[in-house]
Amino acid sequence: MTKRPTVLSTLLLATLALAASACGNEQKSAPSAAPTTKPAAAAENPHAAEVESLKPGDPAPDVDLKLQDGKEVKLSSLSGKQVLVYFYPKDDTPGCTVEAQGLRDGWEAIQAAGLEVYGVSTQDADSHKAFIDKHKLPFPLVVDTDGSVTRAFRVPMRGSYAARQSFLVGKDGKIKQVWLEVDPKEHAATVIAAAKS
Repeated sequence: MTKRPTVLSTLLLATLALAASACGNEQKSAPSAAPTTKPAAAAENPHAAEVESLKPGDPAPDVDLKLQDGKEVKLSSLSGKQVLVYFYPKDDTPGCTVEAQGLRDGWEAIQAAGLEVYGVSTQDADSHKAFIDKHKLPFPLVVDTDGSVTRAFRVPMRGSYAARQSFLVGKDGKIKQVWLEVDPKEHAATVIAAAKS
């Protein structure tokens, strides 16, 4: 006679699966170089399938970016510049750290490409400040505790974490490139190449 899983063991397995989907376990697929409109993580977020992802040519959402130092930047005020708005699950976790360090290490090339960078996650200002200080990040992080910026960019949520997706906004204020799947190790080089194109 086989044993049926208890409610407690089922809940424990579900909790462990959610934790693993944050930054500790990386996606194995290659980064999406070509834009796609297929929503990511639809299975993990039943509402993701209801909203089509932003795509190149769409106007960038005109959001207010609340930074870790208390300053606010309206995205439309950056018109005339290329802007990377990248979403990541959680400060100071393995994949998110690799991604942020890659952008940090490529900072000279990023500046030469005329690119501004804003990282977005749902942690608070203190968490963002600690992440910036620990890894000497040269770019600001957006405090999106209410998820408003994440929703504006139509990024799926996985529990309380934003999916790892990135958007390159062109000088004209329109989306130039979208990455719905991101390889943290290669993302900086991919973004720099797109900004130069």
